[in-house]
Amino acid sequence: MGLIWAIIVWTVFGLVAGALARLLVPGRQPMSTLSTIVLGVIGSFVGGFIGFLFTGGEMVRASGFIMSVIGAVIALSVYLYSNRRKTAV
Repeated sequence: MGLIWAIIVWTVFGLVAGALARLLVPGRQPMSTLSTIVLGVIGSFVGGFIGFLFTGGEMVRASGFIMSVIGAVIALSVYLYSNRRKTAV
């Protein structure tokens, strides 16, 4: 599978991963839907790349989707933590 196809799939995974991350991370998340999508896509690319490294070059697999969701949860958590620190100071 080509790199362009993998990027497109990771982007779609990111849309879903961002929504799942919002469901999995507890607490209030004062962010727009567009922010959720962007964080999901960032998490998807990071998680997809890590999944790519672990699967030995296979671009898109179920493990890539799982890593995308985990990456999106981490990206959302980092965003919420940094946003809370700004408002607390």
